[in-house]
Amino acid sequence: MAAANYLRSEDQFLCSICLDVFTDPVSIPCGHNFCKNCINEHWNTSGRYLCPMCKKVFNTRPELHVNTFISEMVVQFRQSAQQKTSSSSSEQQVPKPGEVPCDVCTGTKLKALKSCLVCLASYCETHLEPHLTASRLKRHQLIDPVENLEDRMCTKHDKPLELFCKTDQTCVCMLCPVLDHKTHEFVPLKEEYEGKKAELGKREAEIQQMIQKRRLKIQEIKHSVDLSEEDADREIEEGVQVFSALKESVERGQANLINTIKEKQKTTEKQAEAFIKELEQEISELTKRWTEVEQLKRSEDQLHLLQSVHSLKAAPPTKDWTEVSVRSSYEGTVVKAVAQLEETLSKEMKKLVKAELKKVQQYAVDVTLDPDTAHPQLILSDDGKQVNDSDVRKNLPDNPERFFCLCVLGKQSFSSGRFYFEVQVKGKTDWTLGVVRESINRKGIIKVSPEYGYWTICLRNGNEYIAATISPVSLSLKSLPQKVGVFVDYEEGLVSFYDVDAAALIYSFTGCCFTEKLFPLFSPGLNGGGKNSTPLIISPVRVN
Repeated sequence: MAAANYLRSEDQFLCSICLDVFTDPVSIPCGHNFCKNCINEHWNTSGRYLCPMCKKVFNTRPELHVNTFISEMVVQFRQSAQQKTSSSSSEQQVPKPGEVPCDVCTGTKLKALKSCLVCLASYCETHLEPHLTASRLKRHQLIDPVENLEDRMCTKHDKPLELFCKTDQTCVCMLCPVLDHKTHEFVPLKEEYEGKKAELGKREAEIQQMIQKRRLKIQEIKHSVDLSEEDADREIEEGVQVFSALKESVERGQANLINTIKEKQKTTEKQAEAFIKELEQEISELTKRWTEVEQLKRSEDQLHLLQSVHSLKAAPPTKDWTEVSVRSSYEGTVVKAVAQLEETLSKEMKKLVKAELKKVQQYAVDVTLDPDTAHPQLILSDDGKQVNDSDVRKNLPDNPERFFCLCVLGKQSFSSGRFYFEVQVKGKTDWTLGVVRESINRKGIIKVSPEYGYWTICLRNGNEYIAATISPVSLSLKSLPQKVGVFVDYEEGLVSFYDVDAAALIYSFTGCCFTEKLFPLFSPGLNGGGKNSTPLIISPVRVN
């Protein structure tokens, strides 16, 4: 505000040629004033004696004299401006690191408010005022202060960069199209600026949309965490109920076992008491007999002894205790109790697997077979749901996706989340099912195990079920699966196989690390002369 009080009249002291405060001001016959050097150079250059302001032409070169009145006024103006500029400067800020300084200030450089693209200079509040008040300077293009304004000049022609070469995608001066870019396409810098600004606006909108999508994804993830927490609480509750029931079964089985053993022990004790009582009675009888024998033995009456011995022989005989024993049989008691507990656990396990199978069936996907991956000997149904071996090799192109072994992949791939599908294997003696990663080897000798990108189980010889690991695992199943369910949790690293009809878990690969797309894999096995001609059938999933 301090500078504005005196700069409102600054136009009166500005030379219209150099646009600066008069130096040696002179008046020409038409009454307009100029710096002496400015008007002389103007006339010398143009060759005509023309007033730059009113365009009045003089036939002869006017004689120039310094206008003392204006000269004195300019001196006073300069002194006043210098004092007020000094006062104003104290109110203005010194540029901080990273801020642009004024190019005109002498001594302490003040913070620039604007940069001029015509003058290629930056101005503080005081030195910017002419650009805001002088009519010619008002036409200059002002921007927020920037450094290195010389970079806005053409290094080759030393002219301002005013055009944009669309061919070379660079800024050029007015001479560049004439000298260096003759056949190129040019537009004014402002036009390209507006176009790029519009593009940036679109890009800004796209970025905002991307940000919004990611914010929504954050909300989705948080919501998923909340749902996961609810699922976890529900699973814990169900788990506690199951384990509480199992614990009660174990405690009940333990109590029954203890009671059974104790009852047997009581029976043994009662039997022993009866035997002891009977033995004590016999001992009493035998003691009496022993006393009689002892007395008769001492008798010296010959006739009496002979007559009494006969009556002793007629006494009732005692029991033969040689084979009599007291023994409790506990063998098998614990085994029977554990067997009952195992049966209870088996029933509970079946309930759990059935519930688990029902859950994973909710992730059912529609899988169809990909003919481009099928071995030439395989026959695929028109709907892509069945496959079996024909024993006849068809003439098909050996594309990179096609298997050298008797396999075919599903068309659908999965790189996240969970998925489930079911395959009917009824009537077959040989098959392989599972999932594989996209980059598996499909030619030559193929090693089937998780280390090589295969997570599969198979049937061999009609009754040998095997999990294909580095060291194959033989699977002992209570029933022969007629329909196999395959479930994959990509993030959890889990591949599970289920006997759908029996609601039983066949096998699980755990701790898997998936980094590629996964594809369902099917191998119907060799036809075997018709013994294994039944096709593998991808079945629609029906939740039990």
